[in-house]
Amino acid sequence: MSKHYKQQNVYEAAVERMDFVFTHFEKVYVSFSGGKDSGLMLHLALEAARRHKRLPLDVLIIDLEAQYRHTADFLLRVAEQPDVRVHWVCLPIHLRNAVSQYTPHWLCWDPDKETSWVRELPRHSGVISDEHFFPFFRRGMEFEEFVPRFGSWFAGDTDTACLVGIRSDESLNRFRTIKDSRKETFQGKTWSTKVSTHLYNFYPIYDWSTEDVWIANGKFGYDYNKIYDLMYLAGVPLSQQRLCQPFGDDQRKGLYLYKILEPETWGRVVSRVEGANFGNRYSENNQHALGHFRLHLPEGHTYESYAKFLLDTMPPHLKEHYTVKINKFIAWWEKQGMASMPDTADPVLEAQKKAPSWRRVCKVLLKNDYWCTGLSFGPTKRDMERQQQLILKYMTL
Repeated sequence: MSKHYKQQNVYEAAVERMDFVFTHFEKVYVSFSGGKDSGLMLHLALEAARRHKRLPLDVLIIDLEAQYRHTADFLLRVAEQPDVRVHWVCLPIHLRNAVSQYTPHWLCWDPDKETSWVRELPRHSGVISDEHFFPFFRRGMEFEEFVPRFGSWFAGDTDTACLVGIRSDESLNRFRTIKDSRKETFQGKTWSTKVSTHLYNFYPIYDWSTEDVWIANGKFGYDYNKIYDLMYLAGVPLSQQRLCQPFGDDQRKGLYLYKILEPETWGRVVSRVEGANFGNRYSENNQHALGHFRLHLPEGHTYESYAKFLLDTMPPHLKEHYTVKINKFIAWWEKQGMASMPDTADPVLEAQKKAPSWRRVCKVLLKNDYWCTGLSFGPTKRDMERQQQLILKYMTL
């Protein structure tokens, strides 16, 4: 293990943290995605549950349907372990589709689209596909809303710990999740976050490196998702081997891998979600750009006129959505003393979101950046509620 604290390596630190959680909480469950990080954490949690005689271990799986076959196989191997009590959620949850302007969201496990599902429902007694199983669930619920609601439902009136397998070197957002000084923690542990009255998230492997994960898998013989072996053979660096629903704003960069690693799954993905094949061509052509986006301005256009042209090509509800965001973006910069928004600005400052320009607007529109993160926005509660109403409206139609 590469990191050390005095005489303690990251494995020993994680074991100590697991023991702390099981000592202080009557209820503990693992949030398990089938990825390498949550897989490792699951093994550590199972070892702790055995030490503390707290079996079976509760495990939450939120299955987003569009998964690799190898991922589904790994989920099933975990679910079939006698020491595990799985809550395998296969419900119609609302997800981002960043590969299509016309359908910016999709519904996994949509009962009305069963014939085109990427996979059949898993066959296991722990699978939850009944929309009435949870008292809080509604069709089209956002993933980000479901996760804490499940935790609160599971906890009830008992202090509960949710073990989450995120690592701070995986992304800046995950680092901030760990190091946010404004959050409320449990007994001052920086690797914890209070979610609700009786629910805390804990991140026991937050300081592990990618190499640490694979060293532990090899040293202790832990089972893992074999899709990573195929990724390695396909030349994907260890640092870029990630599993997420494939159509998200960041995850679409790896969409091309479905075609390479599991052609049969790829065929189902293409027919399931609009824009998947276009998204594949975009991601395949730009896989070495590490997320950098090159914008070529058409002849005869300024960035302002091009942005307005792009807006005019969109469905009315999308045009309205982006126009509201753009107007708020312009208004904010006007309050900072900007007389009028320039066509371009210093590329470095644009990339750092420190300077406004119509070029930034064009990039947002061309990348199908629905929440306009490129303009420093994020999804608000009102945005999500409005999107929820829209999807339910179109589903009834």
